[in-house]
Amino acid sequence: MATLSFSAAVAQWADSVEGAVEAIFKEATQEVVEEMQTPVGQGGRMRVDTGFLRASLLASSTAMPAINAAASPAEGSTYAPDFAQIEAVIAGADIGDTLYFGYTASYAGYREYGANGQPADGFVRLAAQNWPLIVDRKASELKARLGL
Repeated sequence: MATLSFSAAVAQWADSVEGAVEAIFKEATQEVVEEMQTPVGQGGRMRVDTGFLRASLLASSTAMPAINAAASPAEGSTYAPDFAQIEAVIAGADIGDTLYFGYTASYAGYREYGANGQPADGFVRLAAQNWPLIVDRKASELKARLGL
């Protein structure tokens, strides 16, 4: 008798509980974004000085947000991220939608991939690589919340 892998068992369970797939999708998406945004000082991969890069994150369900070549932090300013726009896009998404999350700061690509001898931070790529693990964790959490 073949046994189901954990992922297959979760998928089978989620398909049988109304709203579970959508809840897992949205919660896992939110967690990937939170992981992308986590500063080095809090265990993440994003170096934060002024917060400008972090605050430049936008979400869309239609196209990747474009980098603004003129966008850079003002001298002496600090920036706080506003998650309301990100959360609204996630909340409005349907299963099967492609969601785009992009940093608009002019130096976003340099920080992600490295340049001029600076190390690559990889805050987006490495968070995205964790998608399957995050989905499995969110499914387990939802199952526990429902007492199943």
